[in-house]
Amino acid sequence: MKRVIAGVATALAATLAVSACGGSGDPLAEDTPTGGGSGDSITVGSANFPESQLLAEIYAQALEAKGVTVERQHDLGSREKYMDGLKDGSIDLIPEYTGVLLQFFNKEAPEVESEEVYAALPAALPENLTVLDKAEAEDKDAIVVTRETADKWSLKSIDDLVPHCGEVVFGGPPEIQERADGIPGIKETYNCTFKSFTALEPGAITTKALLDGTVQAADIFTTDAAIEANDLVVLEDPKNNFAAQNVVPLINKDKASDTVKETLNAVSAKLDTKTLLELNAALNAPDKPEYADVAKDWLSKAGL
Repeated sequence: MKRVIAGVATALAATLAVSACGGSGDPLAEDTPTGGGSGDSITVGSANFPESQLLAEIYAQALEAKGVTVERQHDLGSREKYMDGLKDGSIDLIPEYTGVLLQFFNKEAPEVESEEVYAALPAALPENLTVLDKAEAEDKDAIVVTRETADKWSLKSIDDLVPHCGEVVFGGPPEIQERADGIPGIKETYNCTFKSFTALEPGAITTKALLDGTVQAADIFTTDAAIEANDLVVLEDPKNNFAAQNVVPLINKDKASDTVKETLNAVSAKLDTKTLLELNAALNAPDKPEYADVAKDWLSKAGL
């Protein structure tokens, strides 16, 4: 009986000690996980478009399945906005794309091929950040037009668009006006100066503007389900203005524990472009499923 009482007292003391540690006010402290398991804790963020939010949810659920405590901060805005959070530690992890990430930190980066871009990333990133394994899945920015516009001007590539750039109102996210592969890059690489620019939120708003003629060409991600659904035409980029853009986890080095790295690398190993297209299509199904449901279904099927 004395042993039992002593055991209970010991367990109670341990519980009180943990509770006291948890009162530090730092919900991200690694010694005070709320989810149990590995003892790791991490804040996962996403950009302001559906694919980023879905990938972030996939990362979050995969980590939770390994006992990592996860806090979510979805829809943080553009790279220019959420990068401050990664630098100051208010977020720890976000799904990224290799080419645009490299050019964000090095506007003069010459690398365009997948392996070259990935190899150049570590040296370009801030000291506190690193990338884990890249996925085969690639989602590139692209100049997209309607089938009607493509037929009218016989468009297959951006080169074909050049004689008509002065007639084109171009649509895309506001930040594309400054990005290296955005309007400055298109002008430098193809000598294409658009008639004007209209700032649009990524996703349905951009698609609608293209379909109703508000813009004649738009920056749309190549894995956007709206391309196939609306018979839109992605113009080829023979001069590689848009570098390879493989999906890659960008993470604070202090949060890249073995458990976190192994889990996210396993996700990347299962993610190819076909899968990304299917995930986006599932997200855009008529019943408009939740990100969490689409993520959970894929992780289950992928054995993750």
